[in-house]
This record gives sequence, structure tokens and C-alpha cells, in this order.
Amino acid sequence: MIDEVNQHENVQGAATDSAESAVGAADAASLKDTATGDPAIDPTLAATPIDSDPSAPSLETAQADVVDHGSTAPDSSTVLSEKDNEIKLLKSQLEERTSQFVRISADFDNYRKRTQREREDLELQVKCSTINEILPVVDNFERARSHIKPQTEQETTIHKSYQSVYKQLVDCLKRIGVAPMRSEGKEFDPSLHEAVMRQPTDEQPEGTVMEELVRGYLLGERVLRHALVKVAAAPEPVITSEEADQGGAEN
Repeated sequence: MIDEVNQHENVQGAATDSAESAVGAADAASLKDTATGDPAIDPTLAATPIDSDPSAPSLETAQADVVDHGSTAPDSSTVLSEKDNEIKLLKSQLEERTSQFVRISADFDNYRKRTQREREDLELQVKCSTINEILPVVDNFERARSHIKPQTEQETTIHKSYQSVYKQLVDCLKRIGVAPMRSEGKEFDPSLHEAVMRQPTDEQPEGTVMEELVRGYLLGERVLRHALVKVAAAPEPVITSEEADQGGAEN
């Protein structure tokens, strides 16, 4: 027992002596550095690598970031679904714009046809109104030709001069599409003729134009002026003297 205690005390004394020797060596080194002017180096700093950057991410951090990005990447089926929806939307917009274009084109075509028809109708109305103002002059030329019978050479010269004017006027009317009606001997047509007289006769069928009193004119298929005509009517029954006497006796 005494030997164990002595051995323990010897171990503690050796440890104390080594610690004191280490402190003394450190103090001696410190005094040496102070004497030489070199700074003392911290043993903990000497163990740290020189090229290490505390702010640089470590390998484990980079791997964790890759795993996180991979987990948040969009699914390919989701992307395809979004693209299909965009395509459907664009197709619907295209169909809508196409239908709008077709409707606008049809409306514009109808507008163009309508305005063209209205313009043509207006031109025709103006032309008809102007020609109707000239027709009485033509009538006067025709009356003069039928009533005036030149007797002398001078009268014949005057007659030929105004007849040439009449002929020129008629040619101008023909060039713009004006044509006179030929009504005599034809059946009465209320769209072309205006009956101003009725004459009973058995020489022509009832409703036949017997005479054209005022000539009518056409512009193409449009009536410029209706012809004033005399129309044949059915002859009145002839009452004999015997039938008259019988009628008086009955009364």
C-alpha cells in the first residue's frame, strides 16, 4: 500500500515537472521572439489552411442545392398541357378573326353592290328626266312634218333644214338608247299605253290599238313616256225599227 502511494506521487510529480518545463520553454521562446522582434504565432491559427474561404459553399451545400433545384423543376407533362392550352386559345382567336373578316368582307361587298345599284338608278333617273324634257321638241318636229306642205322652193328649203335638225336630234336619242314605240295594230298594254279614246268597230278586235295619238318612248326596257292611243271597242248592237216598235208596245 505504501508503495502504491509512493508510485502515484511520483507520477504526479513527473507530470508537474513536464508542465513546468513546457511553460518555461514557452516563456523562453517568447523572450527570444521579443528579443529578435518576430511576432509569436498562435498554434490554433497555424493549424488553419491558408487557402480556405469561409464564405465559399462547401461540397455538401452544392449537392443539396442541386437536389433542391431538381425537386422544383417543372414536370414535362405540365409544360405540354400548358402549350396545348395556348395552341387551343390561339386557334379559337384565329377562327374568330377569320369569321369577322368573312363577315366584314360580305358586308363590304353588299355595300359596294348596293351603292353601285343606287348610283346606276340615280344616273338613269337623271337621264330619263332630261330626255323627257326633250321629247316635246321631238313631238313638235313631227307635227310640223306632218302638217306643213311646202309649196315653193323656198318653203321646201326651210322644210328640209329643220327636218335635218329633227333627224340629228333623233339620231342622238338613238345613240343613248331611246327608242320610239310602235303601237298601232298591237294589243293594248297598260304598262306601255294610255287609252284616251275608245272607238266601237268591227274591223279590228276589241282591245287593239287603232291609232297612236302621242308617241311613246322607251329607254332600254324602261318606259320614258306612255303612248296616248285610241283603242278599238266592241261594236254597239244595232236596234232595228221593229225591235224599237216592240219595245214601245210593251211599255
